[in-house]
Order: sequence, then structure tokens, then C-alpha cells
Amino acid sequence: MSLLIGLLAGIFGGLAGLGGGAVMIPLMVRFHKLGQHQAHGTSLMALIFTGAAGAATYALKGEVDFMASVLLAASAILTAWLGAFYANALPEWKLKRYFGIFLLFLSLVLLSKPYIIQASHPATGWVKIFWLLASGAAAGFLSGMMGVGGGAIMVAGLVLLVGLSQYSAQGSSLLAMVPSGAVGAFTYWRLGNVETSILPGLIPGIIVGTYLGGTLALHLPENTLRVVFAILVLWLGIHDIKGSILKKKESELALREASLN
Repeated sequence: MSLLIGLLAGIFGGLAGLGGGAVMIPLMVRFHKLGQHQAHGTSLMALIFTGAAGAATYALKGEVDFMASVLLAASAILTAWLGAFYANALPEWKLKRYFGIFLLFLSLVLLSKPYIIQASHPATGWVKIFWLLASGAAAGFLSGMMGVGGGAIMVAGLVLLVGLSQYSAQGSSLLAMVPSGAVGAFTYWRLGNVETSILPGLIPGIIVGTYLGGTLALHLPENTLRVVFAILVLWLGIHDIKGSILKKKESELALREASLN
């Protein structure tokens, strides 16, 4: 099952220029029965390979802006550990709810991307550098907290604020998420929230899936991909929010029983 999860997450990550955590985390919770914190930490560990494999695929087609990736990663690694520590301090139901809300936001960004792009004006010079660093810092915190690569913010920043093409933005974000994901994953690992037993299955699936997804992304119509994945992410977000409500009720019931005893 871990191989299949890695394959699906890799295809999603390669196609959308994201880490694939939006797919990986709910599947690991459902089929491997991991806690929310464990799923986030394990996802970040696996996403190192998603980023590396995806970036290599895009780089072979000349669709990686290395300078943009360096600036994004430079600020992301400074905030990724903060996001990881914050996530580990949250109750599991609250982390699950935040993740669901994040997925809903991501689906809206994916659906509205063409309209936002038309209204945007790409930055240049020092303003461009500022937006790259700011986008990296925000993505790093989100990556550490949510167990995702932070590609949603990175891609949005690269396309809307910096003016890169969609494909170049996806390739650059995949490369930038490698160091930030590593910092977040290390923080989760130190706190005991990485399930290493399923990584041997996840990683090969991720590498193969990311290559397939990245190759497809460079040949299929962007609008079709965006709508399909926006619907998928929307469904996952609603599922996680419902799950967080159930988790909260279970937590409250356990507290009541403990107080009575």
C-alpha cells in the first residue's frame, strides 16, 4: 500500500509542482492508521525525494530557474522548523482541521489562477528578490506545519509576483522544497513523529510517480490538470475537516471519561 501511496503522491506532485503531501497525508492516516502528527512528519521525509525527482525532470526540459529556487530555499529553511514545532504543539484534531482548511484554500487558488494571473504585474529587481524571500519564508512555515512541500505558495509567488511560466514555476518550486522539507522532516524526526517503516515503500513510488507526473505535465493542457486536481484537493479538504470534527468529539469524550474516573 505504501508503494501505491507514494506513486499517487508522486504523480500529483510532478503534475502540479507540489510536494504531494495533500494526497499522501490523508492516505497514510486512512490506510496505515498513522496519527496526524506522524503522517505530517513522514510526508515531509518522503517529500525530499518528490522535490529532487520532480526538479530533475523539469530541469531536463530547461524549466527550472535555479536562482529563484536558491532564494526561495534560503528563507524557507529558516521558517520550516518553526512550522514543525508549532504543528507538534497542536492537538491532533486541530492540526487535521487546519490541514483541511489549507486544502480548501489550495483548491480555490488552483481554480482562480488564470484570473489572478491576468490581474498581476510581475516584479523586477530588488522587489523581485523581496517577493522570492517572502514567498519562501511563508512556504517554509507552511511546509513544516502542514507536512507539505509548500509548493502552493511557491508556485503562486513565482507565477503571480515574479512572472515565471507555469512550468518553470513548478520546476523551481520542486527544487526549492528539498532543503526546506529536509529541515521540517528532521524536526519531526527528533520529536519522534516520522514512521520510517513505510518509507522503503513510499520513496520508490514517489520517484517513479514524480517522473511520470512531471513528464505528463509538460505535455497535457494546464487548464485540464488544474481543474481535475482542484476537485481532488477540494474533496480531500472537506474529508479532513469532517474528520477533525469527529476527532475533537472523541478527544472531548476521552477527557470526560478520564475526569469521571
